[in-house]
Amino acid sequence: MKKLFLIFFIIFLIIVTTVTKNSTKKLENQIFIIKENISILKNKYELVLLDYNYLTTPKKLMKYQSKYFESDLMFMDITEIRKIKEENDELIIIEINKTKINNEQK
Repeated sequence: MKKLFLIFFIIFLIIVTTVTKNSTKKLENQIFIIKENISILKNKYELVLLDYNYLTTPKKLMKYQSKYFESDLMFMDITEIRKIKEENDELIIIEINKTKINNEQK
């Protein structure tokens, strides 16, 4: 009886070990895939950030203005900018808070 119990116990341990090993392998594969995806996304983010910083430099913006818009755009003082709001089919012009503009520039 002891031998039979020992044999079943060993078989049970082998099965449990196999299941645990397989599930661990699946988890490791998922972790690897996620890490690779994160790495790819980080690279894309760095490229997009570089592209954004490069395209939004003042020189580039002036070049794009002259190339694509020619005389459609004009310079404007930031204090002259107003907000237009529509209420009850009426347009209301609201002045932007100048202290807010000054705080955003800092």
